[in-house]
Amino acid sequence: MNAEALVPLIILLVIIFVAGLWASRYMTSSTSFLQDYFLGGRSMGGFVLAMTMTATYGSASSFIGGPGVAYDKGLGWVLLAMSQVATGYFVLMVLGKKFAIVTRRYQSVTMVDFLKSRYQSVWVVILSAISIILFLFSLMAVQWIGGARLIESLTGLSYMSALFIFAVSVLVYVTIGGFRAVALTDAIQGTIMFIGTLILLIAVIIAGGGIPNIIADLQAENPNLITPYGPDRALSPTYVSSFWILVGVGVVALPQIAIRAMAYKSTRSMHRAIIIGTVVVGFIMLNMHLIGVFARPILPGIEVGDKVMPLIALEVMPAWLAGAVLAAPMAAIMSTVDSLLLLVSSSVIKDVYLNYINPRASNKTIKRMSIGMTALLGVIVFMMAIDPPQLIIWLNLFGFGGLEAVFLWPVIMGLYWKKGNKYGALTSMGVGFGLYVLSHYFYPNPFGLHTVVIPVVAGFIAYVVASLITVKKTGLATDI
Repeated sequence: MNAEALVPLIILLVIIFVAGLWASRYMTSSTSFLQDYFLGGRSMGGFVLAMTMTATYGSASSFIGGPGVAYDKGLGWVLLAMSQVATGYFVLMVLGKKFAIVTRRYQSVTMVDFLKSRYQSVWVVILSAISIILFLFSLMAVQWIGGARLIESLTGLSYMSALFIFAVSVLVYVTIGGFRAVALTDAIQGTIMFIGTLILLIAVIIAGGGIPNIIADLQAENPNLITPYGPDRALSPTYVSSFWILVGVGVVALPQIAIRAMAYKSTRSMHRAIIIGTVVVGFIMLNMHLIGVFARPILPGIEVGDKVMPLIALEVMPAWLAGAVLAAPMAAIMSTVDSLLLLVSSSVIKDVYLNYINPRASNKTIKRMSIGMTALLGVIVFMMAIDPPQLIIWLNLFGFGGLEAVFLWPVIMGLYWKKGNKYGALTSMGVGFGLYVLSHYFYPNPFGLHTVVIPVVAGFIAYVVASLITVKKTGLATDI
């Protein structure tokens, strides 16, 4: 075991546990448990909001899978990855103040809460909950696998031992602290990510003899590694452009990101978060994917792409510093998985149990079931992560696309188009879900586009047509 590298990770986990225990003190009031546990009392300032969005979005896919693909695809993947820069900007500008006002009026705790109040449909809630549980389980499995592989590569432990350590660490502090613990530790983790990626990129550049020397080595191996198209020329302009819908505009529909737009405390906080979040996301994404590309001449022949990050860190830095720097991707992974756990837990407890099974449940029962469900979900995902794929990024992007195909138009059109109704929402969700799954398995990347594009376009048409056809029957769904 690499004890020197393990110490900084242990320190990080201790800090997280302390934060979780501290945050749990704020949930003693039984009258506001749901608001506190799932939204942190809607009290986030600008810096915390920016960092929690960055840390939640910057997941195992970005910090473990992303550099692994960049290692294989070259600078073309860096260009593609930079389409994520506008993520925080789009989420807060499109949803922003209007979403915060409407969800407060509806007293919504989850995105499905908003859809339930907006469309007044049991089937919208059920289809939403099913979609969240299905696609978020794949996203959560990605985080478990990424965290375990990082610990495995860094310490020399077996994959199963590393998976167990990661799972226990996350479950303890999420179940006791809820969203407030997540938001607090996200601020810490986002800062670690910002500093850690910069240190590692500098170390990799020095180890490679400088950027000109690294580029020359890449060109000597395969000239396409330094073009926008990749070594197999698979990154066509059409694919790269359409990928922006998946990781740029479409991120508005991701429940784990959209819920952040419910939880800030003021308009000033939102505006500050837009600026900070855009700068931090751009900085981190550029650094992480450049590290993956620049690692190729230094450590050629890495077979499991998800191990590029920890292996290059151990190669170019002392073990203790590598452990400190790799606290950055560990921070990203933990902050994403805790948010996803809370989101699925809230879908089961708030959106299904309280709405349709036991609406009169006591606060004590709600608290016990919320904590129990979060722990149970963690155990289920642990079982799913036992047999991991070679590259987790594809599993992550599958979950992203599915959520966007289902939720993009019911959320956006529900906010901004009064004629939108439950028939439009249900039709859009069904069309988006069905086309995405069918296309993913039977006809991926149609016409050179990313798989998500056609389901998103078809979902928009379905929403508008179905709403207009039925508007005389239903009238305006709501006045917002």
